Order: sequence, then C-alpha cells, then structure tokens
Amino acid sequence: MAVGKRLICARQDLEEGGRGVRFEVTRAGEVQPAFVIRFAGVARAYLNRCGHIPVELDYLPGDFFDLSRLYLVCATHGALYDPATGTCLGGRCNGRGLTPLPVVEEADGIYLMEER
Repeated sequence: MAVGKRLICARQDLEEGGRGVRFEVTRAGEVQPAFVIRFAGVARAYLNRCGHIPVELDYLPGDFFDLSRLYLVCATHGALYDPATGTCLGGRCNGRGLTPLPVVEEADGIYLMEER
C-alpha cells in the first residue's frame, strides 16, 4: 500500500503544551475528528475520541490540555491521558487510551501520514 502525506498545519501553529489543531481523517470509510498537539517538543496526533465513550475531548476547539499543561483531558468526563503516548492515566477511560495517528514534522509543516 502506498503512503502519502497530508498537511495538517504549519509548525508554528503548535506551541508546547498549547492549543491543538483539529482536523479530520477517514478510517474504514468514515470521517472522524482528530487533533495534533505539541508535547515534549514533538508533534503528536490522536483521534479526537475519549476512551470512555466516543465524545470529543475538547470543550472549546483546540483546548486539549488540562490546566497544568501536563495531561490531555476529556472535558466531558475528566479522564486524563499521557500526551506523549495517549495512555489512559486515570478517570473514566478505564485503561482505554487514545488512538494515535502517524505524523511527521518537516521544515514547512506537520503532516499526517496516510495509506492510499
């Protein structure tokens, strides 16, 4: 299967522990919400779906971090996730983490790696 890349945003659109950028992906023929954030200097992307029930994490668009800027938080349930891995750290996610998406950061932007 061939792999392509799709521009999500410019590099400067992501600040360490700051607002994320929302985008959409198609998986199994269904369009799904996703997001990319910067944590520990690395761009990381996940499906925008809580591990507890399929609701989007951000209450306000792009607001994925908790107040400490150390964890991703579900605004609906308060579930906490590790921004580096998407692993459930506590709350109602009951051990179910976020679904990671492959991204690469290049000089001109952050790209989603897609199978075609």
